[in-house]
Amino acid sequence: MKRTCREKEQQDALITARSMIGDRWKIRWRSAGEARNEAVNCVVPTAVARIIASINTNSVSQTTEKQPLTVSYLINSCGLSLEQAISASKVINIKCTDRPDLLLKLLSTHGFTKAHIASLISKHPPLILAHPEKTIRPKIEYFESLGITGTDLPMILSSNKYILLCSLKEHIIPSVNFLRGVVHTNENLIFALKQYYAFQVNIKNVMEPNVSTLRAHGVPEKHVANLLMMHPRSLKLRADLFKEVVCAIKEMGFDPMRSSFVLAVRSMSVISKVTWEKKKEVLRSFGWSENDFLLAFRLQPRLMICSEKKIRNVLVFLTTEAGLMPSDVSRGPYLFLMSVEKRMSPRCAVLQVLMSKGLVSKDIDLVRNLNYGKNYFEKKFLTPFMEEVPAVIEAYQGKMGFQGFSD
Repeated sequence: MKRTCREKEQQDALITARSMIGDRWKIRWRSAGEARNEAVNCVVPTAVARIIASINTNSVSQTTEKQPLTVSYLINSCGLSLEQAISASKVINIKCTDRPDLLLKLLSTHGFTKAHIASLISKHPPLILAHPEKTIRPKIEYFESLGITGTDLPMILSSNKYILLCSLKEHIIPSVNFLRGVVHTNENLIFALKQYYAFQVNIKNVMEPNVSTLRAHGVPEKHVANLLMMHPRSLKLRADLFKEVVCAIKEMGFDPMRSSFVLAVRSMSVISKVTWEKKKEVLRSFGWSENDFLLAFRLQPRLMICSEKKIRNVLVFLTTEAGLMPSDVSRGPYLFLMSVEKRMSPRCAVLQVLMSKGLVSKDIDLVRNLNYGKNYFEKKFLTPFMEEVPAVIEAYQGKMGFQGFSD
């Protein structure tokens, strides 16, 4: 078959474009001067640019042409972007809009905005094909019977892409009953349901055994409830591994009766053993002993949730620039949760200015003063000296870099 003039023109232009794009890459291997000269002349003609653009457009057009109703419906009725709609059309095919229309009407009636609907459908496209009355309405009504209404209902149901399609009898009701048995009050239950992981954990095989492990070690119900509500991810760990974590935390000297116990469990359960050891190695590289680590971790279990980079940055500042000893830092592990740039460095700069004027002792407890609340620190170190030493304001605002305390 003979090619038309238009087809031949497009083919020739495409060959030219490929050739010229190839030349662009070759420029990278030549001298800077040659590259600049050739780059000036290496401009794709308008006709060629149109061909290249049409190739990309055609790829999208081919996708939408296969399922024009699906893509257009997802965009116009569900609020998905073109990219999301094309991606969803690869898994679903809307042949008739009657059922999807009824589903959207049902969701809208119960407070779902277009943003909620777009979030749900983009995460789990098959939902748009679900039966409104048999599959979706019973679940909505069940959650409403729990006292979940208003904006809470769509927020909870749209936060988890599977919740509206999983079994009400086999999964949702048992999960809710288990959660209620741990958190007790309806207010706490609603709070727990809002958490992203609430319906992503295998209740029977994972969460129930893990909660039982905590109870077996004497952890008070209120602390178990707080862990589930505030840090549900920590209860996703495989049951046998979770037992190991709980035993390890107990061996470190944590008291199961105190809230710090579940915080320590949370810290160890959400990171791998390899990552845990890497963070400890960073601490050891700055002179920390095992006793230093245990003291710090017992005082502030969230220490080990900090990234390796954050731990290193704090240690560099406190030991190298501020001149503290490892034992000094280990008794103030809450400093690892603070910003070096926004809090510690400006405060040290203020103290350095005051020390240089003899207004503050050089033997000041730096760890304690870095931990003071904002208002207390300002009342103690800024307000009394602002007129006499205006430089403390600039130091506190971070305009004076802290270079270490002079001898």
